[in-house]
Amino acid sequence: MRMKGTLDEPRFSVELLEGSAALRGLIDKHIHDQTLALKSAFFVADLGVIVWQQVRWRTKMDQIRPFYTVKSNSSPVVVEILAALGTGFVCSNKHELDLVKGFGVPSQDIILGGTCKQLSHIKYAAKHNISLLVCDNEAELRKIARCHPKTKVLLLLTSESCCEREEKAIPFGSTLKDCRHLLESARELSLHITGVKFNIPSCCQDAQAFSRAVSDARCVFDMGEELGFEMNILDVGGGFDGSEAQLDKVNQMLKPMLDMYFPLSTGLSLIAEPGVYFVSSAFTLAMNIIAKKTVARDFSGQPHSEFEHHLLSLKPSQASALVSRLLKLIMCNVVFCQEVSAEEPLFYSSLWGPSADDLDQVVERCLLPELSVGDWLLFSNAGANGLGATFTNGEEHKPPVFYSITECDWQQVHNCGVTLDARMKNHSVVPCGLQPNISEASVSTPA
Repeated sequence: MRMKGTLDEPRFSVELLEGSAALRGLIDKHIHDQTLALKSAFFVADLGVIVWQQVRWRTKMDQIRPFYTVKSNSSPVVVEILAALGTGFVCSNKHELDLVKGFGVPSQDIILGGTCKQLSHIKYAAKHNISLLVCDNEAELRKIARCHPKTKVLLLLTSESCCEREEKAIPFGSTLKDCRHLLESARELSLHITGVKFNIPSCCQDAQAFSRAVSDARCVFDMGEELGFEMNILDVGGGFDGSEAQLDKVNQMLKPMLDMYFPLSTGLSLIAEPGVYFVSSAFTLAMNIIAKKTVARDFSGQPHSEFEHHLLSLKPSQASALVSRLLKLIMCNVVFCQEVSAEEPLFYSSLWGPSADDLDQVVERCLLPELSVGDWLLFSNAGANGLGATFTNGEEHKPPVFYSITECDWQQVHNCGVTLDARMKNHSVVPCGLQPNISEASVSTPA
């Protein structure tokens, strides 16, 4: 539930839930309230997920300090909680720098990321003593030397494509040969190169990719030290999808290589840039059906020949293409907000925004039971990739976000050393009284 206040008053209300199943009741409550108010899409955020992700990180990746990528989700509540938990931050523009600085994060805990930065953003970083920037080309290096000559630079190493999605992406980063040239250019420009960043995408399961990335980083460190630079930061990037299994897998592949090439005895600072990891599973998006069209499609060997097209309701002022992009990027799980029996037939369905334009397709195909106008769908893992843009497009474009945390998870916040002091002054934690039977529907995943 969003609250407005003065600068000295809490601006966000976090609902304190009782019991592990209370989140379902909270979603039903807000579906009920939004239906009565004739409104549409909204998010429910479980802040306890973010806290536990931090606990998992400390347990499994204790030698690597996380720097949260703000563009993944720039919700002020997320930023404030992570700031209180002691993470660093990677910002990509002035808005994000202002947001993070507003929560008292020291400049040394902020990185200005991105390899193509506006001059005004570099100057802004210099003005606010943001001393760590990322670079992968000479033109950017010269911009930095002109606008922020006292900064420290991380050279971004290119990584080999290891999945179809990455092969289609625009390549960023420098080869080892390019890095040698950039190091020499930096010395001529009197810039300080302080370390290396690489990024292995979360879709990659190849141990050799991690081996090559770490050994290449070691080569760049050696070249830099040979040229007189003090190389002391290694950034292993943001290839963390949020699952505990993937975190274990990355740690299993990465740790032996780090121990071999960058032993802790060297005093090196190891950092990473998780974004999706912290927020993806913390947010659930709820949307309701405003129209339904059934057309016959032939799917050989598939159950049922009817292929239902469902149009999802969006606020008229909300850019539905943005939500479409969000849901295409996330690993979304579509859940129908009503109990479904095992005998209930399922139909191949596609989900669209209100314009029914090709760019407005939300989900190309999924299995859902019979839907009616007014029914609600939930999209789990909706916390990343789209909310960063959503939260910067003006108040009128924001779907409401209802923040919650269970009593158990709130106790874990205190166990992490976070208290309701000045660092958390924008939060007001209030008990949530869920009324029973406020909705006839309960959340269940269709078989």
